[in-house]
Amino acid sequence: MLTKRIIPCLDIKNGRTVKGVNFVDLRDAGDPVELAKQYAELGADELVFLDISATLERRKTQHEMVLKVAEHVNIPFTVGGGISSIKDVDDLLLCGADKISINSSAVKRPELINELSNKFGSQCIVVAIDAKKIENEWYVHLAGGSIPTNLKLFDWAREVEQRGAGEILFTSMTNDGTKLGFANEALRQLSTLINIPIIASGGAGTIQHFVDAFIDGNADAALAASVFHFGEINITDLKQELKENKIEVRL
Repeated sequence: MLTKRIIPCLDIKNGRTVKGVNFVDLRDAGDPVELAKQYAELGADELVFLDISATLERRKTQHEMVLKVAEHVNIPFTVGGGISSIKDVDDLLLCGADKISINSSAVKRPELINELSNKFGSQCIVVAIDAKKIENEWYVHLAGGSIPTNLKLFDWAREVEQRGAGEILFTSMTNDGTKLGFANEALRQLSTLINIPIIASGGAGTIQHFVDAFIDGNADAALAASVFHFGEINITDLKQELKENKIEVRL
């Protein structure tokens, strides 16, 4: 059985880690490199860095930050934000990233997933999907959740897999920052539709929420931000609790 992964997420804006609720009301959470080092030492399996304003500001992800993180951590990390070409990915991998995450650029030009997967291998390509539940249907949103689309979550997830993505990072905008739990019903439905790993994101507030995401949502990994950044959940304690609930994790 594959072990389940715990992934702290660092949303980066102006060189700092930030966190909000439902993608708004951002507050400072610290230096991304220092947080990355701390999480690696505590037993995080991977890290995700999202330059959340890169797409809106029409600029590329900050390479200096990626280089610094690569110098200080020894666990895999994924970088996203403003990535729209083979060259963008080449540059980030050369800076030390292990995987890249694309979101808005993939929706605008789905062929990008094929191109990147063919060039770098599917294991390197994570497609992030930000979706909000509107009248009982999940719709994909772009540019840090600021632009709604008519694209439906489950249709897009199937297409993403077919085009060669190695993993999906599904963030429920409805649950994000609420600390009321992950969108387990949507997660479970996704897991029955696709065969690539699914990272659950949005809504973590307690250790039990992680247990539920793995058991009820059938997620392969669980990602969270504020509960880690502000010391509400310790990763070491979280993994011990998961183990006690017979969920396979790397200790």
